[in-house]
Amino acid sequence: MPAKPKRAAGKAKRATRKPASKAKRAASKPKGVQRVPKGYHTITPHLVVKGANDAIEFYKKAFGAIEHGRMPTPDGSAIMHAELQIGDSRFFLNDEMMGAKSPQSLSGSPVTIHLYVEDVDSLWNQAVAAGCQVTMPLADMFWGDRYGMLGDPFGHNWSLASHIEDVPPEEMGERAQAAMAQMGGGEGPQ
Repeated sequence: MPAKPKRAAGKAKRATRKPASKAKRAASKPKGVQRVPKGYHTITPHLVVKGANDAIEFYKKAFGAIEHGRMPTPDGSAIMHAELQIGDSRFFLNDEMMGAKSPQSLSGSPVTIHLYVEDVDSLWNQAVAAGCQVTMPLADMFWGDRYGMLGDPFGHNWSLASHIEDVPPEEMGERAQAAMAQMGGGEGPQ
């Protein structure tokens, strides 16, 4: 019988395990632990910026954000995690690191963060005064929102709105066609 090949020094035998079943994972959950922590929603945006300390202060001034905490890197040169809240929604923020890039490093962002608020005009004016750039003026829209879009100094896009009218579904299509025709866009996106 041939001898079994020897393992290279320092290499341990790899254990092959099946992933834990859903029942086992549920059973291993410590009692009282919420899988979605209190105060969070299913979707939590995580923004990457250049200059996280400045961004945190900007979001407080522009959008009335509340800071729940920030964790600097061990050398204090960057923010590796911060948690903020606007209205009832929390979001995370950190400096560029470990391959994560900000919109400034990527020449823009395809993502827009939407805020529904009670008084869009007031928050709009506050955000513009803080330094946001208007990318789409605030206006009453065919779908029933007072809506506009802004860009912040860190490269992120924001849309702000207050719902001002419930538009019946049968009227929505007509309003959309009229709005597109007025903008010179014919029947809308192709």
